Amino acid sequence: MSLSIYLNFAGNCREAFEFYRSVFGGDFAIVQTFADGPPDMGVPEEAKDQIMHVSYPIGSSVLMGSDVMPGFGAPHVTGTNFSVSYMTENREQTDEFFAKISEGGTVQMAPADMFWGAYFGACTDKFGVTWQFNCEHGETETG
Repeated sequence: MSLSIYLNFAGNCREAFEFYRSVFGGDFAIVQTFADGPPDMGVPEEAKDQIMHVSYPIGSSVLMGSDVMPGFGAPHVTGTNFSVSYMTENREQTDEFFAKISEGGTVQMAPADMFWGAYFGACTDKFGVTWQFNCEHGETETG
């Protein structure tokens, strides 16, 4: 299990993460553009080169981010353009923590299998903090 910060940008995610890399060094673990997503995502042509997901290890932590497109998640608001990302151990833990933290809040995306091979859900808790829960490869208690 690990806790990371996930940053959202209004079209300049690549520029921001290149800046962070110039400060801290190292390499990106993952860089995906919206063009890398499934065709049924309905991404406008002008947005296909924007960052859908970047993962950047810094020390023992991972900074993640993406560009926000209209219709995909909450609108970009500078100052609140982040969420807490929790990497869970299995689906059951994802469901348990998601249900508890979303109680009294707002569910943006109920936990489900995603095209990138993970079990994922996103919500805003009753205090206005946005959370993401991600279980790599949709692992189960026994898997």
